[in-house]
Amino acid sequence: MSNWPLLSITTFLPLVGVFFILLVRGEDEGAKENMRRVALITTVFTFIVSLFIWGGFDATNPGFQFQESGEWLGASIGYRMGVDGISMLFVILTTFLMPFCILASWQSVQLRVKEYMIAFLVLETLMIGVFCALDLVMFYVFFEASLIPMFLIIGVWGGKRRVYASYKFFLYTLLGSLLMLIALMAMYWNAGTTDIPTLMSHGFPEGMQTWLWLAFFASFAVKMPMWPVHTWLPDAHVEAPTAGSVILAAILLKMGGYGFLRFSLPMFPLASEMFAPLVFTLSVVAIVYTSLVALAQEDIKKLIAYSSVAHMGYVTMGIFTMTEQGVQGALFQMLSHGIVSGALFLCVGVIYDRMHTREISAYGGLVNRMPFYAVAFLIFTMANVGLPGTSGFVGEFLTLMGAFQVNTWVALIATTGVILSAAYALFLYRRVVFGVLDKESLKSITDLTLREKVILVPMIILTILFGFYPAPILDATAASVGALVTQYQAAIEAAQSTAMLAQ
Repeated sequence: MSNWPLLSITTFLPLVGVFFILLVRGEDEGAKENMRRVALITTVFTFIVSLFIWGGFDATNPGFQFQESGEWLGASIGYRMGVDGISMLFVILTTFLMPFCILASWQSVQLRVKEYMIAFLVLETLMIGVFCALDLVMFYVFFEASLIPMFLIIGVWGGKRRVYASYKFFLYTLLGSLLMLIALMAMYWNAGTTDIPTLMSHGFPEGMQTWLWLAFFASFAVKMPMWPVHTWLPDAHVEAPTAGSVILAAILLKMGGYGFLRFSLPMFPLASEMFAPLVFTLSVVAIVYTSLVALAQEDIKKLIAYSSVAHMGYVTMGIFTMTEQGVQGALFQMLSHGIVSGALFLCVGVIYDRMHTREISAYGGLVNRMPFYAVAFLIFTMANVGLPGTSGFVGEFLTLMGAFQVNTWVALIATTGVILSAAYALFLYRRVVFGVLDKESLKSITDLTLREKVILVPMIILTILFGFYPAPILDATAASVGALVTQYQAAIEAAQSTAMLAQ
């Protein structure tokens, strides 16, 4: 299958599912069931195709693989796709999580099922496209278009304040990306191409790098989101349906970190070095401040949302250390957070489907009625804290190692976030799961169904597997990260040599 356009097949296969869902007529339960089955089968097949890409991927090759190219918008703007060790992980993570999102929505979404399933399949195509695009314009189209299905998912199938949350999400991320659009045009005028591999080695003027870096930063910082432009995230998470929260936390947030690694560091290395102290400052503030805010939350989803902002602080800190440990730690943290935070939101969805409330005070003593749920929730809570033996530990440890090599104070302050995360996560777990089961409404609550076990068990396995054996992930990213760090350091040393000669 090496001659097949596997990236294009993986990217656009969900649209085939959209076509078949459109053919389903009627709004009765049988028609809805058929729509769900088509969506599930489509996402499973997409995941299987992505595994062929993983199987043929050469981890020792730092360059882009499975490249595809063709004409699109004139001679310079082409249809170009490819993956390296950095983007490969996100493609697999996206295709892996989508079937679980469809399963999680099986019972909870009963209105406009056709539109809901179509929105998720279109969103999957756009997200995969972001990570596979090797043309600036293609990347921008996929990056921006991914806002539309998520805007609809929150605004149509969300909670009571869904319209407010969806508009806030859309406007925040759109406004940040408008600056990136201006930067893209400036890069094209300077380099004469929109080909990403070419631009990565182009060498933009130092003064221009500063403005380009700030323009990209405005978009990626909102997307991650970094403090202080994070306020849209808790509202979006609280109002989004369960599967929407999973994709928002697991994939859409990672687009910002991917953008830093794909554009900011290789294309604007001098500006990245200059602004690294700013990123470190914002990162440690995010880690400490949002962890403290999480402690004060009474809504389970909002607590986990603030936890996501804190964990993304480790990611940005690790990326801008520009050490191999720091960058690999950031990548591992993004992958781990995608699995763990997605699973935590699924756990919240389990009890919300039964009780229709996310207030922490409405629960307590669930271990008495839901022992399997209590075990699953505990594993993901411990991974969120960063307990050794879970995937959450590896990423945090590597990012802190990278930070210690660059700035000891940044690393020390960031380490306090580990303690704070234990505080809010264990506080949540104790209040929801432990204690006396004295609320009448909880005395008839049931444990995990077979469908819910099918969703959570694979995530439990991966969380523990990558905690004890992270080599498959670290090996896949090592060559690409090594090349990125080497290129970055060479650009910095060349600039320093030029400055010394000028003196």
